[in-house]
Amino acid sequence: MSHDVVDRGRGDEFGDEVDALVADWRRERPELDVSSLEIWSRISRLAAILVRERASAYAEHGLAVWEFDVLSALRKLGAPYRTSVGTLIRDNHVTSGTMTNRLDHLAGRGMITRHADPHDLRSKTIELTPLGLERVDAAIESLVAAESRMLDGIDLDRDGLVGQLRLLLTTQERALGDG
Repeated sequence: MSHDVVDRGRGDEFGDEVDALVADWRRERPELDVSSLEIWSRISRLAAILVRERASAYAEHGLAVWEFDVLSALRKLGAPYRTSVGTLIRDNHVTSGTMTNRLDHLAGRGMITRHADPHDLRSKTIELTPLGLERVDAAIESLVAAESRMLDGIDLDRDGLVGQLRLLLTTQERALGDG
């Protein structure tokens, strides 16, 4: 039995790839409500684009995504840009072993320093260095510019979209026990 190959391209006549995907499933499984694909498939595709854009913005300043995540966790605290390892583990959603490796790497690059915690000599506090501050500040500027460009020329109700996305995210986080 032969099957014809159909080239859907980028979805031209359908609007986008998701429209083509949904049309195919509606044709093949008309009894199935595939309307959720119209939302989640677009979110998935947008997330992949966003991941690439973010990685590119960070790379402009010599940072990997995970390096930016650790440095920005420190930067967002305000001067003196210092916190415990435990706080960084919690904020970055990684294991202690992973965080130790990340901190070793960042210390080796001169972006953070470690200090004995005056309240608990078994613990260390982590502090952003001037180099780390310079890199994370430059990277966030590039990130904001890139993400703004992604929205340029699109006429949408940003406040309404933000509210709907917040609702979607908080509902899912609660359902998964993450929020």
